[in-house]
Amino acid sequence: MTAPLVEVQGLAKVFDVSPPWLNRVVERKPKALVHAVDGVSFAIERGRTLALVGESGCGKSTVARLLVGLYRATQGQVRFDGEDIVKTLAGSSAPALRRRMQMIFQDPYASLNPRWKIMDIVAEPLREHGLIRTAAEARDRVAALLSSVGLSAADADKFPHHQFSGGQRQRVSIARALATQPEFLVCDEPTSALDVSVQAQVLNIMKDLQRERGLTYLFISHNLAVVRHVADRVGVMYLGRLVELADKASLFERPRHPYTRMLLDAIPDIHMTGRARTPVQGEVPNPLNPPSGCSFHPRCPLANARCKLERPALLETQGVRVACHAVQEGRAA
Repeated sequence: MTAPLVEVQGLAKVFDVSPPWLNRVVERKPKALVHAVDGVSFAIERGRTLALVGESGCGKSTVARLLVGLYRATQGQVRFDGEDIVKTLAGSSAPALRRRMQMIFQDPYASLNPRWKIMDIVAEPLREHGLIRTAAEARDRVAALLSSVGLSAADADKFPHHQFSGGQRQRVSIARALATQPEFLVCDEPTSALDVSVQAQVLNIMKDLQRERGLTYLFISHNLAVVRHVADRVGVMYLGRLVELADKASLFERPRHPYTRMLLDAIPDIHMTGRARTPVQGEVPNPLNPPSGCSFHPRCPLANARCKLERPALLETQGVRVACHAVQEGRAA
C-alpha cells in the first residue's frame, strides 16, 4: 500500500463572529464562536476522488479552503505527500506546494475577472510561477490548456463576462487550475451553478483529465447524483463533523447513518422501485447554538436519551466509519 497523497487528522476551524468588544461589554454578551469544522479526519489516495456531501452550512467549503491553505486551521493537521502544509507554506517550498495543489471554485461567474481576456486568466498562474518566458510560449501553453478542456485556441482572445456560457466559464476555471500541472485539485461544488446537461459535460471532462494526468480530487457537492458519477469514496458531513465515510458502492447500496439515508431518500426515484422513502425532515441547527450530544438527534427518527447527551465517535465497522449510537447498538436495521 502506498501512502495517501493527502492526510487530514483532527481538523477543526473556529470562527469568531462576535459583535465588537464595546457592544459585548454594554450588552453583557459572551463571545460568539462558530465551530465550522470539528475534528474531521480522512485520507485521499493518489489518483482517487473523495467526495464530501451534506446540506449547506455543514462545513464542506471550509474543509476545502483549509486543505489548500486559504484558511489556517484552529486545530489538527493537513499533510500533503507526507509534509505538513502549514510548515511548508510558511517556508521557501511554498511556491512548489502551490503548484502541486489548485482549487476550482463554485461560481464561474464570480471566480473569473470580467475585465481580463481568457488568455490573461489562464496564463496568470504560469506567469506567477515563472513557468513561461515569452508571449509566444504563453499563447502556446494557453491554447493547449483550452484544448484539454474542450475549448478552442481562438477563445483565448475573448472576455468571459458576455462571450461565454456558464459551462464554458467553468471550463476556463479548470484550464486555469491545470496550468501549473497540479497533482491535487480541490473542487468546491464546481457544477452546482450549471444546468444539468452542462454539468454532465464538465464532469466528463474532469473524469477524462483524471485518467490522463493521474489527478487526485477532493470533490465538494450537495448533489448525490453527481457524487455517484465522480467519487471513489464518500464522506457525509453534518454540522462540521463527518458522520459517515465509506466506499461509494457501500454507501449507496447500504447507507448506515440515518442522515445518509435521508439524503439518499431525497433523490428522485426515476426507476419507481416502490421502496419506502423518508423525506429529509427539519433544518440544519444554528451552528452558534448546536444541539447537545449527537448534533443530528433533533431530526433523527432513531434518537434516544443517549443520543441527546453523548456525542458519538466516528468508529469503523466492516470498512465503513460511522458516528451513530443507533448503528453501534444495532438499532439501525
